[in-house]
Amino acid sequence: MDKQAPRQTVPRLSAAERRQETLGAAAEVFAQHGYHGATTDRIAREAGISQAYVVRMFGTKEQLFLAVIGQSLDFILDEFRKALPGDESSRSERLGAAYIRLAEQRGVHLPLMHAFAMGSDPVIGAAARAGFVRLLKFLLEEAELAPDEADGFIARGMLVNTLMGLRMEMDPDPAGNQLAERVLRKPRPATHAR
Repeated sequence: MDKQAPRQTVPRLSAAERRQETLGAAAEVFAQHGYHGATTDRIAREAGISQAYVVRMFGTKEQLFLAVIGQSLDFILDEFRKALPGDESSRSERLGAAYIRLAEQRGVHLPLMHAFAMGSDPVIGAAARAGFVRLLKFLLEEAELAPDEADGFIARGMLVNTLMGLRMEMDPDPAGNQLAERVLRKPRPATHAR
């Protein structure tokens, strides 16, 4: 008599969990291929579901991209809010460290970068501008950075995004990958001299 191993069942995801998983897959695909290079078919394969299911959940690729943009902004603002408590003089540094930590997740900053590059698109450009203003208002109103400090913070963030988009850490020229190392390095804990 041949005994079979009991069949293991994979738990079904709720609709909300499946949606979140699909958004994560879409963020990765949009980060890697940009809006125009991404397809709902590629996103479906990455999420392990059918293209029809992706369309049923989100409608169009544009609507899915808008959802990814919104999710990316929410991730950034959530991390920024967690970084706010503490000494006011180091607030900008804590926010910067949070931004760099998020850079380790390719599906957060790069989809936004693709959206920012589509500023002339009537739908995506409008969403990208609204998201950018949302970040700016957070820095000015909630984080209470001075306007010039907020401007500098945004400029540094755009440098981070640009280096990630260029994949500058892979540049064979030492100047390029040294810049990436300086800007994208993980925050190091402070050391105290004895």
